[in-house]
Amino acid sequence: MTIQPPRSALTPLTPARPTTDDVAQLAAGRVATTDEPDPTTLLTWADVILVNSSGGKDSQAMLSHLVALAAAAQVLHRIVVVHCDLGDVEWKGTRELAEEQAAAYGLRFEVVSRKQGDLIQQIKDRHHTLRANGDTTTPAWPSSQARYCTSAHKRGQVRPLMTRLVDEFTGRPGRPVRPVRILNCMGMRAEESPARKKRTMLELDQGASNGKRTVYTWLPLHTWPVKRVWSEIARSGLPYSPVYDWGMSRLSCSFCVLASERDLELAARLRPEKAAEMVGKRYVGHDFKKNLPIAEIVRRAEATDAAHGPAVRHPRGTAMAAHIGQARTLDYLARSAA
Repeated sequence: MTIQPPRSALTPLTPARPTTDDVAQLAAGRVATTDEPDPTTLLTWADVILVNSSGGKDSQAMLSHLVALAAAAQVLHRIVVVHCDLGDVEWKGTRELAEEQAAAYGLRFEVVSRKQGDLIQQIKDRHHTLRANGDTTTPAWPSSQARYCTSAHKRGQVRPLMTRLVDEFTGRPGRPVRPVRILNCMGMRAEESPARKKRTMLELDQGASNGKRTVYTWLPLHTWPVKRVWSEIARSGLPYSPVYDWGMSRLSCSFCVLASERDLELAARLRPEKAAEMVGKRYVGHDFKKNLPIAEIVRRAEATDAAHGPAVRHPRGTAMAAHIGQARTLDYLARSAA
């Protein structure tokens, strides 16, 4: 595959492409989550292919998959990779890994973050605001029902980037006179949770769309099982996050309210200082998850360490081998080390 060099600005499009009506019909005609829209139609429709990368396995596999599709459709230069930096709650090296993965394909890489502070700062601010207003019962920490972390640190930060990309595209000579088309690609998969299973693969993002841009959200990996994710990573030959070989099942925040209890306990073992800091803060006084205080997570982590010793990272490739087998993993390791 020939990888095109990165572009400092977005390239004007040729007019012979699918229309917004074509894509709208694809979205409106989808009833079941197994109905997959044609990738080439979507990619050639878009002026900007915005790939959200957390640095985790799903977004890594998505990027690899989309690069192959976009290169075949001769629209690779339209891809922009964006990473939402969550601050100290992220695993160390996550931002750098996401950038490395984008750079391997010669793609433009953007980082966005909340200007008022990272997630921990927002939780502190929310705690003080709630208490100042006399509210002593509402938790300051996010929950599955109140995922303000996603709106404030991800969706809310990506939209200003969309505005900037639209301005760049609009300023180029020869562009069509119409709203700029943005295909916002995310790595959510149906098998991750019942809520994500209910998501549709393609839908108009009315909140992000306006008179200057039309934004569709696309979940290209929505129907993928986890084995296919690891197979795509193996095919790419690019490094994946080491947290998986430590035993974490997902990346995200190191202490995510949506994580399993097993992952939370392991995170507390791997980041004991951060876990201890959270226990000592009033803004995490309520249950971290339903009926599970952060102090209980730390207690379990300390008990496990006392019984079995500190957490040990398994050999590189362990997480991959669990899903695609040792032979294919050894091939991947040999190619990635070359």
